[in-house]
Parts: sequence; structure tokens; C-alpha cells
Amino acid sequence: MNFLSHFYFDRHSEDPHLVLGTVLPDLVKNARKDWNLHPERNAERFSSNFESSILEGWKRHMIVDRNFHNSEFFAEHTAGIKKAIIPALKNSVVRPSFLAHISLELMLDSTLLTENHVQTVDFYSHLRQSDREAINRFLKLNNIQDTSQFFIFFDKFIQSNYLESYRESQNIMYALNRICMRVWKDPLSDNEILVLGDILNDYHQNLLGNYMEIFEEINVKLIDS
Repeated sequence: MNFLSHFYFDRHSEDPHLVLGTVLPDLVKNARKDWNLHPERNAERFSSNFESSILEGWKRHMIVDRNFHNSEFFAEHTAGIKKAIIPALKNSVVRPSFLAHISLELMLDSTLLTENHVQTVDFYSHLRQSDREAINRFLKLNNIQDTSQFFIFFDKFIQSNYLESYRESQNIMYALNRICMRVWKDPLSDNEILVLGDILNDYHQNLLGNYMEIFEEINVKLIDS
């Protein structure tokens, strides 16, 4: 799941460090692809309240992603999106399975926003309130000694308010193209972007009828964990 979908499960929390932890795995990977953190393997290292809250959020992120990727909802909709976009990608280097996976996640984020289940102002407020020294210690305890690269990305991520753009359906295709550009050089032509945008917009509209079922399913798993 993407940032806002993870935030959904803890949107009522008053602990900014817990909320930060729920999205920190993705923030770290966006800051630098080769960083592989596994703080849950060394939980005893995180003794302060702030750091333990970050770790708790991190664990919740893992539970959410594991249940999402193993769900019938994920299998059904990634297969449906893949089938719909394969013809548009016949001359592209982009893997349909990759684009289907990311598309579904961005659709869910967008829908949570447009249906007013989450607000980006609340999400970014939690990130701003988190203690930078606690984040710095958390990263260093995970063997990231030069944390400056993370904080450069983190600050830009907050300042850009980028996730708010997901309210507009056309911006989903823009975001998808940007993600593909991290993996492939010149992944999509202008015409492919237009065609894919129409296909994904149609699929997104059909998703509106049952999108909440995956959040309800995962929420039960979080309660039971």
C-alpha cells in the first residue's frame, strides 16, 4: 500500500512517531533504494518512547503490506488492471504487472482522499511533529550513519505536499510515469500515457464500488495482531 493507505489505519492516532513509523519503510526506500532496514529483528535497541513508537508503526506497516499483497482483493484487481493495460504497453519496456501493482495502490490513495477518509493536512502535520533527533537515532541504530540523504528527501516530501495532487485523477498517471522513470529510461511515450490514463481512469471508477472492503479486512488483522 502507498502512504495515505497506510495512514488510514492510524489516522486517529495522536502519536506522530507511530504515524511516521507506518510510512517510514517507504520513505527510506524513496530516499535511497539500496537501504534495507529490518528494525523488527533488533527490537531491544529501541528503548526510548519515541523510537519504540516508530518501531511499532514500522511493524504495523509490515502487517498491512503483507495482508494487502496476500489478499484476494489485490490478486483480483492487479490481474484486472494488468489485462486492461497490456494492449497499451505492447511497445513499452514497462512490465504490465509492475504498473498494475502501483496503479492499484495510487488509486486507493486517491479514493481515500476524494471520499474524505483521510486528509493530507493531518498526515503531513504528524510528520512535521515527529522528533528529528529520534528519527536520526532510529536510522543510525539501523546502521545508516549518514542520515543527511534521508532528511533531504524527507523535507522535500513534506514541503511539496505532493500527495494532495492525488485528488485529481489525471495526476495518478503523472505519478505512475515518474515512478516508471526511476526503473526504465524513456518508459512511456506521450501517446501511451494518454491511452493508459483513459484505461486507468475507467478502472478507477469501477473500483469505487468495493474499495473499502480491503481496508476493513486489514483493519481486522491489525486488531488481532
